[in-house]
Amino acid sequence: MSSIYVFPGQGAQIVGMGHELYKTNAAARAVFDEVDDALNEKLSNIIFNGEMEELTLTKNVQPAIMATSVAMFRASGLPIPEYVAGHSLGEYTALCVAGAISLADTAKLLRARGNAMQKAVPVGMGLTSVVLGLDADVVRNICDECGCDLANDNCPGQVVISGLKTAVEAASEKLKSAGARRVMPLNLSAPVHCRDQEPSVALMRDVFENVKIETPKSKWISNKTCDVIENPDDIREALIYQLTHGVRWRESVLNMVDMGIDKAIEIGPGNVLSGLISRTTDKITTEKLEV
Repeated sequence: MSSIYVFPGQGAQIVGMGHELYKTNAAARAVFDEVDDALNEKLSNIIFNGEMEELTLTKNVQPAIMATSVAMFRASGLPIPEYVAGHSLGEYTALCVAGAISLADTAKLLRARGNAMQKAVPVGMGLTSVVLGLDADVVRNICDECGCDLANDNCPGQVVISGLKTAVEAASEKLKSAGARRVMPLNLSAPVHCRDQEPSVALMRDVFENVKIETPKSKWISNKTCDVIENPDDIREALIYQLTHGVRWRESVLNMVDMGIDKAIEIGPGNVLSGLISRTTDKITTEKLEV
Protein backbone atom coordinates (compact mmCIF):
# COMPACT_ATOMS: atom_id res chain seq x y z
CA MET A 1 0.00 0.00 0.00
CA SER A 2 1.10 3.60 -0.59
CA SER A 3 0.89 7.09 0.85
CA ILE A 4 0.04 10.35 -0.89
CA TYR A 5 0.75 13.97 0.07
CA VAL A 6 -2.19 16.28 -0.66
CA PHE A 7 -2.11 20.08 -0.85
CA PRO A 8 -5.01 22.52 -0.32
CA GLY A 9 -6.47 25.23 -2.51
CA GLN A 10 -8.13 28.59 -1.88
CA GLY A 11 -10.15 28.89 1.28
CA ALA A 12 -7.48 27.40 3.54
CA GLN A 13 -5.77 30.75 4.16
CA ILE A 14 -5.50 32.58 7.47
CA VAL A 15 -3.45 35.66 8.27
CA GLY A 16 -0.30 34.58 10.11
CA MET A 17 -0.05 31.12 8.54
CA GLY A 18 3.53 29.89 8.53
CA HIS A 19 4.82 32.79 10.63
CA GLU A 20 6.10 30.67 13.51
CA LEU A 21 7.87 28.39 11.05
CA TYR A 22 9.44 31.42 9.39
CA LYS A 23 10.82 32.56 12.73
CA THR A 24 12.10 29.18 13.88
CA ASN A 25 13.00 27.07 10.83
CA ALA A 26 15.67 27.98 8.29
CA ALA A 27 14.23 25.77 5.52
CA ALA A 28 10.80 27.37 5.85
CA ARG A 29 12.28 30.87 6.01
CA ALA A 30 14.19 30.20 2.77
CA VAL A 31 10.92 29.28 1.02
CA PHE A 32 9.14 32.51 1.95
CA ASP A 33 12.23 34.57 1.09
CA GLU A 34 12.57 32.91 -2.32
CA VAL A 35 8.90 33.52 -3.11
CA ASP A 36 9.29 37.19 -2.11
CA ASP A 37 12.30 37.48 -4.42
CA ALA A 38 10.52 35.73 -7.29
CA LEU A 39 7.53 38.10 -7.04
CA ASN A 40 9.73 41.13 -6.30
CA GLU A 41 7.54 42.06 -3.34
CA LYS A 42 7.06 41.12 0.31
CA LEU A 43 4.19 38.67 -0.07
CA SER A 44 5.35 37.24 3.26
CA ASN A 45 4.37 40.48 4.99
CA ILE A 46 0.82 40.14 3.63
CA ILE A 47 0.73 36.49 4.75
CA PHE A 48 2.05 37.17 8.25
CA ASN A 49 0.73 40.65 9.05
CA GLY A 50 -1.73 41.77 6.36
CA GLU A 51 -5.48 42.17 6.35
CA MET A 52 -7.57 39.13 5.48
CA GLU A 53 -9.21 41.06 2.63
CA GLU A 54 -5.82 41.70 1.03
CA LEU A 55 -4.60 38.13 1.56
CA THR A 56 -7.80 36.74 0.02
CA LEU A 57 -7.28 38.60 -3.26
CA THR A 58 -6.77 35.89 -5.86
CA LYS A 59 -3.37 37.24 -6.93
CA ASN A 60 -2.11 36.98 -3.34
CA VAL A 61 -3.83 33.94 -1.90
CA GLN A 62 -2.69 31.51 -4.59
CA PRO A 63 1.08 31.98 -4.16
CA ALA A 64 0.56 32.50 -0.41
CA ILE A 65 -1.04 29.10 0.21
CA MET A 66 1.55 27.45 -2.04
CA ALA A 67 4.45 29.10 -0.19
CA THR A 68 3.06 28.11 3.20
CA SER A 69 2.50 24.52 2.08
CA VAL A 70 5.99 24.15 0.57
CA ALA A 71 7.53 25.74 3.68
CA MET A 72 5.74 23.19 5.87
CA PHE A 73 6.91 20.33 3.65
CA ARG A 74 10.55 21.44 3.60
CA ALA A 75 10.57 22.15 7.33
CA SER A 76 9.24 18.65 8.03
CA GLY A 77 12.16 16.85 6.42
CA LEU A 78 9.76 14.36 4.84
CA PRO A 79 10.99 12.52 1.74
CA ILE A 80 9.46 13.05 -1.69
CA PRO A 81 6.52 10.61 -1.75
CA GLU A 82 5.35 8.08 -4.30
CA TYR A 83 2.15 10.07 -4.99
CA VAL A 84 1.11 13.73 -4.79
CA ALA A 85 -2.12 15.57 -5.54
CA GLY A 86 -3.56 19.00 -4.95
CA HIS A 87 -6.93 20.70 -4.97
CA SER A 88 -7.00 23.46 -7.61
CA LEU A 89 -3.94 25.68 -6.93
CA GLY A 90 -2.69 22.80 -4.76
CA GLU A 91 -1.86 21.02 -8.01
CA TYR A 92 0.94 23.55 -8.51
CA THR A 93 2.17 23.00 -4.96
CA ALA A 94 2.20 19.25 -5.54
CA LEU A 95 4.23 19.67 -8.72
CA CYS A 96 6.69 21.93 -6.93
CA VAL A 97 7.18 19.41 -4.13
CA ALA A 98 7.59 16.66 -6.73
CA GLY A 99 10.38 18.61 -8.43
CA ALA A 100 8.48 19.26 -11.67
CA ILE A 101 8.41 23.08 -11.34
CA SER A 102 10.89 25.24 -9.43
CA LEU A 103 9.66 27.17 -6.40
CA ALA A 104 10.31 30.53 -8.08
CA ASP A 105 8.45 29.50 -11.23
CA THR A 106 5.57 28.10 -9.19
CA ALA A 107 5.20 31.43 -7.40
CA LYS A 108 5.29 33.35 -10.68
CA LEU A 109 2.77 30.98 -12.28
CA LEU A 110 0.32 31.35 -9.42
CA ARG A 111 0.68 35.13 -9.33
CA ALA A 112 0.01 35.19 -13.10
CA ARG A 113 -2.89 32.74 -12.67
CA GLY A 114 -4.45 34.91 -9.98
CA ASN A 115 -4.08 38.06 -12.06
CA ALA A 116 -5.47 36.35 -15.16
CA MET A 117 -8.47 34.99 -13.26
CA GLN A 118 -9.22 38.38 -11.74
CA LYS A 119 -8.85 40.13 -15.09
CA ALA A 120 -11.29 37.67 -16.68
CA VAL A 121 -13.98 38.51 -14.11
CA PRO A 122 -13.52 41.77 -12.16
CA VAL A 123 -14.08 41.87 -8.40
CA GLY A 124 -17.79 41.87 -7.62
CA MET A 125 -18.89 40.43 -10.98
CA GLY A 126 -18.43 36.77 -10.12
CA LEU A 127 -19.61 34.46 -7.37
CA THR A 128 -18.57 31.07 -6.03
CA SER A 129 -20.84 29.13 -3.64
CA VAL A 130 -20.74 25.79 -1.86
CA VAL A 131 -23.79 23.55 -2.22
CA LEU A 132 -24.59 20.93 0.42
CA GLY A 133 -26.94 17.98 0.21
CA LEU A 134 -27.42 17.41 -3.52
CA ASP A 135 -25.95 14.95 -6.00
CA ALA A 136 -23.34 16.44 -8.33
CA ASP A 137 -25.31 15.54 -11.47
CA VAL A 138 -28.40 17.38 -10.20
CA VAL A 139 -26.29 20.46 -9.48
CA ARG A 140 -24.57 20.26 -12.84
CA ASN A 141 -27.88 20.17 -14.71
CA ILE A 142 -29.21 23.23 -12.88
CA CYS A 143 -25.95 25.08 -13.49
CA ASP A 144 -26.26 24.34 -17.21
CA GLU A 145 -29.77 25.82 -17.18
CA CYS A 146 -28.56 29.00 -15.46
CA GLY A 147 -25.29 29.58 -17.30
CA CYS A 148 -22.80 28.81 -14.53
CA ASP A 149 -20.67 25.74 -13.76
CA LEU A 150 -19.99 23.00 -11.24
CA ALA A 151 -16.50 24.11 -10.17
CA ASN A 152 -15.59 21.48 -7.56
CA ASP A 153 -16.97 18.00 -6.94
CA ASN A 154 -15.47 17.75 -3.46
CA CYS A 155 -17.13 14.78 -1.77
CA PRO A 156 -20.56 13.14 -1.64
CA GLY A 157 -23.08 15.87 -0.87
CA GLN A 158 -20.66 18.79 -1.23
CA VAL A 159 -20.00 20.61 -4.48
CA VAL A 160 -19.07 24.17 -5.46
CA ILE A 161 -20.66 26.24 -8.22
CA SER A 162 -19.10 29.27 -9.88
CA GLY A 163 -19.61 31.88 -12.57
CA LEU A 164 -21.09 35.32 -13.06
CA LYS A 165 -22.92 36.53 -9.98
CA THR A 166 -26.35 36.71 -11.64
CA ALA A 167 -26.06 33.15 -12.97
CA VAL A 168 -24.87 31.68 -9.66
CA GLU A 169 -27.63 33.50 -7.75
CA ALA A 170 -30.25 32.13 -10.15
CA ALA A 171 -28.84 28.63 -9.82
CA SER A 172 -28.74 28.97 -6.03
CA GLU A 173 -32.48 29.59 -5.86
CA LYS A 174 -33.20 26.59 -8.07
CA LEU A 175 -30.87 24.42 -6.02
CA LYS A 176 -32.66 25.36 -2.82
CA SER A 177 -35.95 24.46 -4.45
CA ALA A 178 -34.44 21.15 -5.56
CA GLY A 179 -33.65 20.27 -1.95
CA ALA A 180 -30.18 21.62 -1.25
CA ARG A 181 -29.55 21.66 2.48
CA ARG A 182 -27.49 24.83 2.16
CA VAL A 183 -26.09 27.15 -0.51
CA MET A 184 -23.41 29.44 0.89
CA PRO A 185 -21.24 32.04 -0.94
CA LEU A 186 -17.48 31.64 -0.50
CA ASN A 187 -15.00 34.43 0.14
CA LEU A 188 -13.24 34.44 -3.24
CA SER A 189 -12.45 37.53 -5.27
CA ALA A 190 -12.82 35.74 -8.64
CA PRO A 191 -15.01 32.82 -9.80
CA VAL A 192 -13.06 29.61 -10.29
CA HIS A 193 -13.06 26.69 -12.73
CA CYS A 194 -15.87 28.01 -14.92
CA ARG A 195 -16.65 29.06 -18.49
CA ASP A 196 -16.21 32.73 -17.57
CA GLN A 197 -12.49 32.10 -17.07
CA GLU A 198 -11.99 31.50 -20.80
CA PRO A 199 -10.08 34.83 -21.22
CA SER A 200 -7.48 33.60 -18.72
CA VAL A 201 -6.56 30.60 -20.88
CA ALA A 202 -4.62 32.53 -23.53
CA LEU A 203 -2.88 34.63 -20.89
CA MET A 204 -1.70 31.58 -18.97
CA ARG A 205 -0.66 29.74 -22.12
CA ASP A 206 1.74 32.63 -22.83
CA VAL A 207 3.10 32.50 -19.27
CA PHE A 208 3.72 28.76 -19.50
CA GLU A 209 5.85 29.30 -22.60
CA ASN A 210 8.60 30.62 -20.31
CA VAL A 211 8.36 27.90 -17.65
CA LYS A 212 10.31 24.65 -17.66
CA ILE A 213 8.30 21.63 -16.48
CA GLU A 214 10.21 18.45 -15.63
CA THR A 215 8.88 14.93 -15.24
CA PRO A 216 7.68 14.77 -11.60
CA LYS A 217 9.66 12.63 -9.16
CA SER A 218 6.32 11.60 -7.62
CA LYS A 219 3.25 10.30 -9.41
CA TRP A 220 1.05 13.41 -9.82
CA ILE A 221 -2.71 12.77 -9.81
CA SER A 222 -4.43 15.40 -11.97
CA ASN A 223 -7.71 17.18 -11.23
CA LYS A 224 -8.44 16.85 -14.96
CA THR A 225 -8.17 13.09 -15.39
CA CYS A 226 -8.30 11.84 -11.76
CA ASP A 227 -5.28 9.77 -12.79
CA VAL A 228 -1.50 10.04 -12.95
CA ILE A 229 0.01 12.38 -15.56
CA GLU A 230 3.79 12.34 -16.01
CA ASN A 231 4.52 13.91 -19.40
CA PRO A 232 5.46 17.62 -18.97
CA ASP A 233 3.42 18.73 -22.01
CA ASP A 234 0.37 16.89 -20.70
CA ILE A 235 0.88 18.47 -17.27
CA ARG A 236 0.91 21.94 -18.81
CA GLU A 237 -2.29 21.24 -20.74
CA ALA A 238 -4.00 19.83 -17.65
CA LEU A 239 -3.17 22.95 -15.63
CA ILE A 240 -4.51 25.23 -18.38
CA TYR A 241 -7.62 23.06 -18.79
CA GLN A 242 -8.44 23.47 -15.11
CA LEU A 243 -8.98 27.21 -15.51
CA THR A 244 -12.33 26.57 -17.19
CA HIS A 245 -13.24 23.09 -15.94
CA GLY A 246 -14.20 21.65 -12.58
CA VAL A 247 -12.00 19.97 -9.96
CA ARG A 248 -12.90 16.27 -9.79
CA TRP A 249 -11.67 15.71 -6.25
CA ARG A 250 -14.23 13.07 -5.21
CA GLU A 251 -13.44 10.96 -8.26
CA SER A 252 -9.69 11.44 -7.70
CA VAL A 253 -9.99 10.13 -4.14
CA LEU A 254 -11.89 7.05 -5.32
CA ASN A 255 -9.19 6.42 -7.92
CA MET A 256 -6.54 6.75 -5.19
CA VAL A 257 -8.17 3.74 -3.52
CA ASP A 258 -7.94 1.79 -6.78
CA MET A 259 -4.24 2.72 -7.00
CA GLY A 260 -3.60 1.11 -3.62
CA ILE A 261 -3.21 4.35 -1.69
CA ASP A 262 -4.28 3.86 1.93
CA LYS A 263 -2.87 6.96 3.67
CA ALA A 264 -3.10 10.69 2.83
CA ILE A 265 -0.93 13.30 4.53
CA GLU A 266 -2.33 16.81 4.18
CA ILE A 267 0.37 19.49 3.97
CA GLY A 268 -0.59 23.14 4.16
CA PRO A 269 -2.86 25.44 6.14
CA GLY A 270 -6.11 23.93 7.43
CA ASN A 271 -7.40 20.38 7.18
CA VAL A 272 -10.14 20.68 4.55
CA LEU A 273 -8.82 17.90 2.32
CA SER A 274 -8.60 15.41 5.18
CA GLY A 275 -12.28 15.98 5.81
CA LEU A 276 -13.22 15.61 2.15
CA ILE A 277 -11.25 12.37 1.85
CA SER A 278 -12.83 10.93 5.01
CA ARG A 279 -16.31 11.76 3.73
CA THR A 280 -15.55 10.06 0.41
CA THR A 281 -13.97 6.79 1.55
CA ASP A 282 -13.08 4.86 4.68
CA LYS A 283 -10.26 3.08 2.89
CA ILE A 284 -7.78 5.99 3.17
CA THR A 285 -6.62 7.17 6.58
CA THR A 286 -5.78 10.87 6.85
CA GLU A 287 -3.10 12.74 8.76
CA LYS A 288 -2.47 16.47 9.07
CA LEU A 289 1.23 17.36 8.98
CA GLU A 290 2.19 19.29 12.09
CA VAL A 291 5.56 21.04 12.07
